[in-house]
Amino acid sequence: MTHELRDEIPSPAQIAAAWCRELPGARTESIEILTPLWRVAKLLTDERQRTLQRLGIDESTLDLLSTLRRSGPPYQLTTRQIAARSLVTAGAISQRLTRAETAGLITRAPTSATRRGVLVTLTPEGHRLTERVVPALLDHETTLTDRLPADQRAALTAALHTLADAIRSTGAGDATG
Repeated sequence: MTHELRDEIPSPAQIAAAWCRELPGARTESIEILTPLWRVAKLLTDERQRTLQRLGIDESTLDLLSTLRRSGPPYQLTTRQIAARSLVTAGAISQRLTRAETAGLITRAPTSATRRGVLVTLTPEGHRLTERVVPALLDHETTLTDRLPADQRAALTAALHTLADAIRSTGAGDATG
């Protein structure tokens, strides 16, 4: 973003003031909290996409492989467990599994108990990919957050968890649709 364009973007305070002028009585307190969050989320999403593109993986495949890798040996989960841990729909999981299986990153097999479920296993190739990608991604993202002093990182972490819990307690934010 160029310096000139950045200067044209109104601050959250300016946005709130404009809404107070245009809609007197409107509750604008959230603007100064949520507008910076939306902007940071956009910056982080764009940066993560660029980084993952350089690393040769997409976000949904990384999420799937990371979920399996974090589960520990033997790096197997049912599709239901993957969906719950990934906070996406069963349909989205199915698409991710198909792409990853085609790429040789996972295998699928019926569960032995009921034969109705599917057990997903990380392949050696999927394991190698996570071993290469995850540390590089985490190192890069840490360089972004390291720009804040440790006390501010801790305070921000606590505040974001509190906000997320408050939003979830209202019933909002159900990512699984």
